[in-house]
Amino acid sequence: MTDKANKLKELREKLKKWEEQLAFEMKTYRGVIHESASSEIKHSKVMVLRDMVESLKKEIKNLEESNK
Repeated sequence: MTDKANKLKELREKLKKWEEQLAFEMKTYRGVIHESASSEIKHSKVMVLRDMVESLKKEIKNLEESNK
């Protein structure tokens, strides 16, 4: 395998892991309940996970396009 193929495989594995974690967190996510510290922490965690998933998707897309 080439370096790009290895990198794509690694990124896809990471993406799967973070998508699963995001799906798990979304099961109990109800949005931000103001004046609830635990709700705000949960919201922050969900937003970070969403950002990580989106970043990985973009990186995978860029690598795939550079292989063409």
